[in-house]
This record gives sequence, C-alpha cells and structure tokens, in this order.
Amino acid sequence: MSGTLAARLDGELAVRLYKTMATIREFEDEVYRRFLQGDIYGTTHLCQGHEAVSAGVAAALRPDDCVMVTYRGHGHCIARGIDLYSLFAELMGRRDGVCRGRSGSMHLKSVEKGVLGSFAIVGAGLPAAVGAAFSARYQGQDRVSVAFFGDGAANIGAFHEALNLAAVWRAPVVFVCENNLYGEYTRIDETTLVTDVAKRAGAYGMPGVIVDGNDVWAVYESALEAVERARAGEGPTLLECKTYRHRGHSRTDPATYRPKEEVEWWLARDPLILLGNDLVERGVLTRDELDAVRASAREEVLRAAEAAHACPWPDPGTVADGVYAPSAEEAV
Repeated sequence: MSGTLAARLDGELAVRLYKTMATIREFEDEVYRRFLQGDIYGTTHLCQGHEAVSAGVAAALRPDDCVMVTYRGHGHCIARGIDLYSLFAELMGRRDGVCRGRSGSMHLKSVEKGVLGSFAIVGAGLPAAVGAAFSARYQGQDRVSVAFFGDGAANIGAFHEALNLAAVWRAPVVFVCENNLYGEYTRIDETTLVTDVAKRAGAYGMPGVIVDGNDVWAVYESALEAVERARAGEGPTLLECKTYRHRGHSRTDPATYRPKEEVEWWLARDPLILLGNDLVERGVLTRDELDAVRASAREEVLRAAEAAHACPWPDPGTVADGVYAPSAEEAV
C-alpha cells in the first residue's frame, strides 16, 4: 500500500473507503445471484476486482462534480452515492429504478448524484465528459468531470478526439482508464503494442499517470492530484489504473481464455484484501471489525435487493413518458 499517504489519512476516510468497496463487492455478488435466479433481465457486466478505482476516484470528487461511466458501471454509481434500492430496482426493471425501470444494467444515471450516464457504446462517455467540462467552464463554475473507460476504448477514435479537444481547451476533465488487461475477450497486448495507455497522454500535452488500480490509496492520491489540477484550470489528466476483473466480460463469459496463473496472481491482490491488511497493520480496524463492516454491507445489500424485488412493475400506460416525439409541424 502507499504508506506515506496512508499514514496521513484519518481512520474515518479509511473505513469509509473500505465500506464503499465492500458494498460494491456485495452488490455485484448479489446481482450475479439474482441474475441466475431470473430476477434480473438482459445482460450484466460485473466489476468485482475494480472496487478500488471506483472508491478512490469518487473520494477525490465533490458532490457537484460529474462522472460518465461505462456499462460496467455499478461500482461507480455506488461510490457516487446512488442508493442500492434504486439500483436494484432498475436492474430488475421495477418502477422505482433510477430510470424508472426502463434502462437496466447498462444505462444507469442519476443527475442528482452527478452520474450523467452509463454508456453502452465503448468510449462514448469520453467526449461527453469533455462537453460537461466545457459546460462548467462556460458557466463560470469550477466543477470537474470524470470519464471512466476501459483499455479497449483507448483504440477508438472518440478516445483520441476527446483527449485532443480537452487538451486544446484545457478542459477540467480527468480521463480514468480502468485497464483490466482485456477488451472483452482479447488481451491488450494482442491489439496494442504500447500496453501502457497513459503513455499516449504525451501526444496531447497532458500528464499521463499509471497507478496500481488495486491500491485504493494510490488511486485516491493520483485522482486527487488530477482533480485539483483540473479545478485550478491547468487542464486534463489521463489516469491509468491497472486492475483486473474477477469474472468474465459479461454474465455469459466463463473467461476460460485467461491463464490460471494470471487469475490466481490477481485474485491474491484483491483490492479488499490489500486495504483490509493495510487497515489492520496500521491499527485502524481489527480483523473482527473488518468482518463486521463486510457483514453490515451484506445485510444492507440484501435488504435493498428484497425491497426492489417487491417493488411494482412500471405502469404500461407510462411507456411513452420521457420519449421525445416531434409535433406535426416539426415533422414536416
């Protein structure tokens, strides 16, 4: 763990980070179980293993900052404070979901919590984040926007266009690459010769920072520096967090293409294990207290899931609500 920073941080923040990460893990595990039971429809992309990135970046943000997330975005939403009941209700297609049961796992949002959208199209959130950053600057506000994206998105046009424009505008945006080594089912070194995505930042005149994405302190420290830099008007940063997903790409993927030794190495570096060990070594929490935090998160997740499952379905009569249709005059 990042000893220098960790020693400076108070126990309250440390416990909050662990609780956030534990809640994300328990939420994703329950989503998987509910999917197998038939309570959740469509596809799901789970983020077990990515918890330190979501929690570390979110802790560096203000409530009025905004984020754009990917279809693997449950953890980002939880870290930003969207309540578990509304998230479960959305995944189950129920009336009280964050999008009233219309969007499902891949299109979560909450304007109130600064989550302006989950983008199912790979890389689509990057230019949107630049737009949100420009909006803040135009309105004379010091809000910062963050775009989460995977390593696979670094090879599409929107990535390069977004970074270039953000650099030219010195936009207050932080690009956070969650590099889990695989774009869907293909390892990054089979599609990209330069496997450190952050090295591309130099081409656009912005800092490129590589951190251990399983070390929440390293993520938090680097994200805080990037956010403060953006807020001060010094422009964007590309932050690459090296991490690993514990499950396959989506709910149908057994991930048998990954070498056993590779999986075992990363599982031993589980971000919850790393943070838990750090908290015990520094005397912030005991093992029993860690277990209690995890158990509390589990109970909270189960209560939310049960309540969401009991929530009514949307009224079919509201199917056209929120859908734009041009008037007869506009359609001409």
